[in-house]
Amino acid sequence: MPTIAVDKAALFEELGKEYTTQEFDELCFEFGIELDEDTSTQDRPVVNGKQEAPQLKIEIPANRYDMLCFEGISLMLKIFQGQTESPNYRLVAPPDGKVQTITVKEETSRIRPYISGAILRNINLTQARYESFIALQDKLHQNLARQRTLCAIGTHDLDTLQGPFTYEALPPTDINFVPLNQTKSMNGEELIQFYEKDKSLGRYLHIIRDSPVYPVIYDSQRTVCSLPPVINGNHSKISASTRNVFIEITALDKTKVEIVNNILVAMFSRYTDEPFTVEPVKIVSPHNSQTRQVPDLTPRATQAELQYINECCGLELSPTDICKMLTRMSYHATPSKTDPNLIDVDVPPTRADVLHQADIMEDVAIAYGFNELPRSFPSKSGTVAQPLALNKLSDIVRLEAAMAGWTEVLPLILCSHDENFGWLNRKDDGTTAVRLANPKTAEYQVIRTSLLPGLLKTIRENKKHSIPIKIFEVSDVAFKAPDLERKSRNERHFAAAWYGKTSGFEIVHGLLDRIMLMLKTAFRTQEEGLQDQAMEYWIEEDADNPTFFEGHAAKIHVKIADKESVVGVFGILHPTVLEKFELKYPISALEVNVEVFL
Repeated sequence: MPTIAVDKAALFEELGKEYTTQEFDELCFEFGIELDEDTSTQDRPVVNGKQEAPQLKIEIPANRYDMLCFEGISLMLKIFQGQTESPNYRLVAPPDGKVQTITVKEETSRIRPYISGAILRNINLTQARYESFIALQDKLHQNLARQRTLCAIGTHDLDTLQGPFTYEALPPTDINFVPLNQTKSMNGEELIQFYEKDKSLGRYLHIIRDSPVYPVIYDSQRTVCSLPPVINGNHSKISASTRNVFIEITALDKTKVEIVNNILVAMFSRYTDEPFTVEPVKIVSPHNSQTRQVPDLTPRATQAELQYINECCGLELSPTDICKMLTRMSYHATPSKTDPNLIDVDVPPTRADVLHQADIMEDVAIAYGFNELPRSFPSKSGTVAQPLALNKLSDIVRLEAAMAGWTEVLPLILCSHDENFGWLNRKDDGTTAVRLANPKTAEYQVIRTSLLPGLLKTIRENKKHSIPIKIFEVSDVAFKAPDLERKSRNERHFAAAWYGKTSGFEIVHGLLDRIMLMLKTAFRTQEEGLQDQAMEYWIEEDADNPTFFEGHAAKIHVKIADKESVVGVFGILHPTVLEKFELKYPISALEVNVEVFL
């Protein structure tokens, strides 16, 4: 969870009370956050000849992006204590009535297709507020934006720019501007080379370095605002004296870009001449015929069940009581006029973490007080533990293989792309393996789609041991699944490998027969059927599998309740596979999908 450091004196002044460390710790606990450290009694660093002011380091839950800055923490605590009401965030038109526009070019779909924006007009920044503004951007970059890979924020002095704006994607040599805090103009390639060894910005270069086009934002005079997600232009840099702030956020994720925008403008719109007002920006995308106005600060309407909240908390609260407690947590709630068991709740735009009535129930419990909730033995929810059917089946297979004299191994689930495909003489069709977007080493590039690479690497690292080596693994592999919400799926496999001076084909075949027998799967030949059996299996030659020696591989067929499928393969590995894994003796291997037996 992120830890936010805030000025102790400034926070207590905002809250209207001087707290002792213990008192403030109790307040944090009541609200569901944690006081991690009070630096008042410590030796504090000296900055520019002046000792750093005492700070409170507060640990914030990972889902509360609206509390990643001084402004969010102070506002939520004031609402919680009833010192102020939840803000009413509003969009207001610019003084001349002309809303600024950002026109999105079609080429941006090749690198960062989404953009959002807003304007904080007539904002009153001080040095402390400016530093908090920059710190919030950094926290959002590191957390919600995943190191700028999903979103990147750019903030500019609007008075130095002239709209309308365009969001484009151009070859790096066509982009020329002076980067933030620099004096020399550079093109895209020169900029990447210049910041290659920069400790702060160097870690973001990989996001666009290898792309044929770089994203860039221009104003109407072709002045570069920013080269996201790396750096802004020096021309439009903001300072504590900036009065009008133009915010642009580019992204790969259209949901997160709006969440980041809402949080940023909501936290600092309190400093505008008319508090909690934001000037909208119009996003125009001619290539997909889309035009929208951002940000959308309309509260999100939802409902929560009175009975559900009371049962979860062990309480008997009335709808009015629950509404009062939700008000303390910055919601606007009223009893439903159509159903006495429902509460109508307006979720503020800063609470993107509220996805279910369980989240609302949790905030009711916080407002009521965790220490005040009735304590009782959870008799209604008592359960008897039992293993998942898949894990129970895996244990049966694991036990039988071990009792047959085979040794279990546990390789890593990640492997290199070559190990998963090329070294097994398999081709990657691009629709099978789940790839890591930013692998740290070439050894961990994909999630394995087969258990064989792990077994072969284990044998390779243990070649000094006496042969034969007999090892097996029962574990998961993963595949892409675009039709599922998570876009991938796991599959439980069993695999075994025999390494010795002879191929050991018959030994692996015997292990397969033993596992199938324990799974109550009867063997049949092509000439005879076993129609009275619930499950039956047989093998057929697999002549087209390049992983195995030609003519020495077999597919494993299973018929369950009149449904036939190929569940695995076994055979003698091809010599080129052995060569790639640096193995000099023959290997027979087996791999089966055990999930079909559930």
